[in-house]
Amino acid sequence: MRALYLVLMLLLPVAGYADNSAWQAWRESKALLLMRHTLAPGTGDPAGFVLQDCNTQRNLSSEGQQQAQRWGALLRQQHSGDITLYSSQWCRCLDTARLMGLTPPKPLPVLNSFFAGRGDGDKQTQALLQQFSITQTAQPTVLVTHQVNFTALTGIFPRSGEAAIIALPLTQPATVLARINTP
Repeated sequence: MRALYLVLMLLLPVAGYADNSAWQAWRESKALLLMRHTLAPGTGDPAGFVLQDCNTQRNLSSEGQQQAQRWGALLRQQHSGDITLYSSQWCRCLDTARLMGLTPPKPLPVLNSFFAGRGDGDKQTQALLQQFSITQTAQPTVLVTHQVNFTALTGIFPRSGEAAIIALPLTQPATVLARINTP
């Protein structure tokens, strides 16, 4: 029985990688890729946080920077055309998005963190649901956000750099087609 289990584990796709049908839905713009920013050690932001000043925020570590670059490589492997990239306005999210090397990210305030009372989780989540109440986007789309936003939408507590491919139109909870660990 143990041997059968080991054989089955070898035949399954690499843990944490989406199957082709989930990626296909994303490539066909019938799903979004929602991701938590890559590794930025710590929790929340330091006292004196200022949105426009990265020096006052928790930022990506060198490992987080490398994770973002690997995400970019994975996404380019999955789709060779244009990708729409939205990001929270927090530096760790914008840096994650920029380091992917896909396209300049478009800041989207509804993706901003609402951890520790910094925003209004219900209003932001409802606004995101409204914005993506469509059945298809113009091209494959990536949303880079924070743990609290990801959890509010999916019910999943993601690790840094984890993503989910979620079906359109967005619902709450979102229909998760696949979870993807940091490449």
